[in-house]
Amino acid sequence: MSAALKLNEFNLLDDAQCDARIAAAKNILGKKLVILGHHYQRSEVYKHADLKGDSLMLSRMAAETEAEYVVFCGVHFMAEVADIVTGGRRTVILPDLAAGCQMADMANLVKVRSCWEELSQVLDPDACITPVTYINSAANLKAFCGSHGGIVCTSSNARGVLEWSFAQREKVLFFPDQHLGRWSAYKMGIPLEQMVVWDFTRPRGGLEPEQIRQARMILWKGHCAVHQMFRPQHVDEFRRQVPNGRVISHPENALEVCLKSDRVGSTETILKTVRAAEPGSHWLVGTELNLVNRLAEEMKPKGVTVQFMSPMVCMCSTMFRIDPQHLAWTLDNLVVGKVVNQIRVPAEVAQPARQALDRMLAIAQ
Repeated sequence: MSAALKLNEFNLLDDAQCDARIAAAKNILGKKLVILGHHYQRSEVYKHADLKGDSLMLSRMAAETEAEYVVFCGVHFMAEVADIVTGGRRTVILPDLAAGCQMADMANLVKVRSCWEELSQVLDPDACITPVTYINSAANLKAFCGSHGGIVCTSSNARGVLEWSFAQREKVLFFPDQHLGRWSAYKMGIPLEQMVVWDFTRPRGGLEPEQIRQARMILWKGHCAVHQMFRPQHVDEFRRQVPNGRVISHPENALEVCLKSDRVGSTETILKTVRAAEPGSHWLVGTELNLVNRLAEEMKPKGVTVQFMSPMVCMCSTMFRIDPQHLAWTLDNLVVGKVVNQIRVPAEVAQPARQALDRMLAIAQ
């Protein structure tokens, strides 16, 4: 068997050379390979994807293929989900192991366990709190939820997951994104005064015991760096410039932005809504730049204007780490029989994580 090919040799190639090598490798590997491309991925890589979508959708589609190799052009937690959902029956690969998620990193197992222990000083968390983790989190946090009667959610099903969670226990600990949790609970009619933010850098989350006892939603102090860039004034300025315009935002945005939007929804909801828009309409979109730019180009021939919400460029910088050079390197290694950057979730983590995912999937059915 040949030695593994070195990445530094591929870093010297330009994008056109990488495109040719990627196409050749895909032709050789055939049905043994499937490339997954997340909506936020850069276009130079996204164009090579066989399947495109959001993280959970892609993992479920990968499980339905006969491919031996699943190359996930996304970030680390997405590849972990793909390995869990495919039950270890596929070889899941992340072209660049540095492609992480800043939001996911804001909640780790040590911090969450510490939170659970500190909550136990005030009440019995296993008796009265359902832990809920956004799918944008590490596998071991999904496993924590699975082991404590909790569940996973996505941006499209968060409200339904919260309804299930409150049916189990009176409170919810929601991590790592406070904004998705706050918006989803707000839409359920839970008052803002019954929501508190757990600051993991402070003792007992910076909360008094009575605040914890009175709260229904305990929101982890985490956020998406991309969606933090969008501000209510961006919506206000658009309203002044385009009085008949429409605004659609991702629920990872701050509550103030969501409240000023005409529609709030997941990436799939944003795509579906704008694609169904009437010719002549003008949309302000509050989500990641690569998705918005592609959608703008797609809708231009249909007479629909799509505008990025922030005046500043903001894209998912960690996902941007996956480039044509890393993808070509990954595929050429597969051609010579070498697997690089495989993502494998240990069984003792995958099993309870799958429990939490299965609870979510059962609700959606």
